[in-house]
Amino acid sequence: MLLNIHDMSQFSDSRKLTTVLLFLVLELFFDGANSAKSSQAEIEKHLELGREFLARGQLSDALAQYHAAVEGDTKNYLTYFKRGTVYLALGKAKNALNDFARVLELKPDFTVARAQKGLVHMKLGDYDNAEIEFYHVLQEEPYNEEINYNFGKINPAREQWELCQNLMVTGDFHTTIALLTQLLEISPWSAEFRETRAKCYLQENDRFAAISDFRAVNRLSQDSTEGYYRLAKILYDLGHVADALKEIRECLKLDPEHKDCFPLYKKIKKVDKSLSDAQQYLDEKQFEDCIQSAEKTLKFETEIPMIVFSVRQLLCSCYVKDEKYSQAISQCREALDIYRDPNVLCDRAEAYLGTEMYDDAIHDYQAAIEIDEHSQRAKEGIERARRLQKQSERRDYYKILGVKRSATKQEIIKAYRKAAQKWHPDNFKDDEKKVAEKKFIDIAAAKEVLTDPEKRQQFDKGEDPLDPEQKQNGFRGGNPFAHFHHGSPFQFKFHFS
Repeated sequence: MLLNIHDMSQFSDSRKLTTVLLFLVLELFFDGANSAKSSQAEIEKHLELGREFLARGQLSDALAQYHAAVEGDTKNYLTYFKRGTVYLALGKAKNALNDFARVLELKPDFTVARAQKGLVHMKLGDYDNAEIEFYHVLQEEPYNEEINYNFGKINPAREQWELCQNLMVTGDFHTTIALLTQLLEISPWSAEFRETRAKCYLQENDRFAAISDFRAVNRLSQDSTEGYYRLAKILYDLGHVADALKEIRECLKLDPEHKDCFPLYKKIKKVDKSLSDAQQYLDEKQFEDCIQSAEKTLKFETEIPMIVFSVRQLLCSCYVKDEKYSQAISQCREALDIYRDPNVLCDRAEAYLGTEMYDDAIHDYQAAIEIDEHSQRAKEGIERARRLQKQSERRDYYKILGVKRSATKQEIIKAYRKAAQKWHPDNFKDDEKKVAEKKFIDIAAAKEVLTDPEKRQQFDKGEDPLDPEQKQNGFRGGNPFAHFHHGSPFQFKFHFS
């Protein structure tokens, strides 16, 4: 309803002014009425959607609808109450308290909101304020069972917290942990209780439990740079470098130039990079690069035992895979001096096998099983070590050709041709010819076994496919020199590198 102000020639000046004012008032009235009607409809729509999301357990979506409803009507105490309830379900204690406080400003006699406010204070471990709110509710509803029950918990909980503080002073951390665990069932949102228990866990040298509590403290505090720094330090000390890096980055999100977090971040980033590179090179079988990257880590960190352990563990594995057994044994020992890890014991056992120290290998595999009785690697390793020990009393085909256990088929054939040419019996006479014949037979047998994938796999497991005692189902493998091995006068042990 708009007045055409330009078409005013038909009115006198006084009547013109009166008519304009009348139309303006009417226009504002109708626009305001339509706006209020539209606004109320939108609010109801948000509330209805909020209820639907809540019924489906979609709390974040419900919260967004209640936000919109509150913005549409800042005087509706029920809208604040509904939003506060969602905040409570999401564990956002401070937001819930603010909404319940606003409800009581708008409607002081709304005891349900006061009861909820007291419950939030109780969950936060704020027993004084919880007691005040519960008291006011009981003034209005003296027979409210739930409030009477919670009201009765307050004094015992308050006294138990005081006892915990006294026990901390005397150094009884074990009992303090037990009491705090009980308190946290009543007040799960108390950052103070969780931080205190975390400190007790550290005193009891249970760092993983401390980490869990410190993480909870960070969630409850939301903006604790100190909490992220402390958590990063603990994780780093435990050798969990990647996890420490994540936590220190959270600190820098809150304060990019934090005086403690930034220097620690630079150091952790370097250590994480070199360790990650070493692991990647190990996975890719680039053992020399793995060794260099692992040793690079020691330029950044030599004081944290578990970081040094991680370096020695990687070096141990890399040297074993590269068949540098002496260096491997040394690095494995240094790692085990820091921490008795079953995988490191298995790595060192592999190195011992490479140097034919079978008893030491078996001992390490057994030690690994004592730590982890389910270690399949150690169980299979023991069996393999025993077979190899028995096999060592016979022939080692790798030694006969002078090749590594990781040699390719081409390398094996090349070594065979060289050895066969050198030890061909036609090149020798008399007694030397007999020795050459034995070596030539062994060289041919080595070539047969190591160039046949199935036979080589058998041999690597500690079985000799050409040994008559291990031969099954009449298997002879097509060995052209088989008659020399079975009943031949030339059957005697002869090994050379």
